[in-house]
Amino acid sequence: MDQCLKNKIDTRAIGLDISLSLARWLTGSEHLHYGLWAELEPCAANLGAAQEAYTTHLLGQLPKGKLRILDIGGGAGETAARLGQLGHEVDIIIPSSRLAARCRENAPQAKVHEMRFEDYSGEGPFDLCLFSESFQYIPLAQGLSRCVEMLAPGGHIIVADCFRSGDRPSEARAVGGGHEITRFWAQVESLPLDVLLREDLTDQVAPSIDIESGFLRIFGEALVRIDEELALKKPLIRRVLETLWRVSVNRRRRESIQRRLMAEGRSSEVFRACNRYLLVKMQKT
Repeated sequence: MDQCLKNKIDTRAIGLDISLSLARWLTGSEHLHYGLWAELEPCAANLGAAQEAYTTHLLGQLPKGKLRILDIGGGAGETAARLGQLGHEVDIIIPSSRLAARCRENAPQAKVHEMRFEDYSGEGPFDLCLFSESFQYIPLAQGLSRCVEMLAPGGHIIVADCFRSGDRPSEARAVGGGHEITRFWAQVESLPLDVLLREDLTDQVAPSIDIESGFLRIFGEALVRIDEELALKKPLIRRVLETLWRVSVNRRRRESIQRRLMAEGRSSEVFRACNRYLLVKMQKT
């Protein structure tokens, strides 16, 4: 069993590497977050500008003064690099070894902790705990409560992420992600936190889904064309590759990848129906 697990293809890692390479080629940076499209035409050429608008807006919510910041799930370190340039002291928590390496490259002034947030022992106190599209990957019962423990008196938490709205049409496939929004607010109310800002950015970030789907569709169509050519001219090679694919990737994962590559059910309209994208700023009382 252990050997079988070792031989499974890590499709998430492959997808991450492709995403980083594509982002770097297209925008010149390694941002892995949505963009803000309020004043931009939703097209691939504007992706970098939209992501920069997102970062600028996010950094505009920082408390005043020089801060000690815990960047939880810091992506490839682009945001941490900006924070360092502003004079802040930054610790990054990132569980991916690939992303940890990029964080060390992009934000050499930051201290990188290659581990899950749940396993972080804490070297506080921090003035700010920052979740930029990482909160959805943290168990809800631990995310905010752990931060409260590590914050200095009067410290802040900023969460920018997707939340499930509970209004998803029954025929719509999941797109976006995140914790159920009513459970999130219940967790906030149970902790010594004051909500200073609650901003709904759903409409501004939604076009990012269409941009992503466009890229995935192009990649998916290319794979279909290659598969057709192999089936016609190299059927034996195609059968071998298909067998390896089925052995290395479980059925549920294969179906998920196929849906994503064909952009099935992934659009800004479905995203709006399924999710709320919130920017929330809280202060420890």
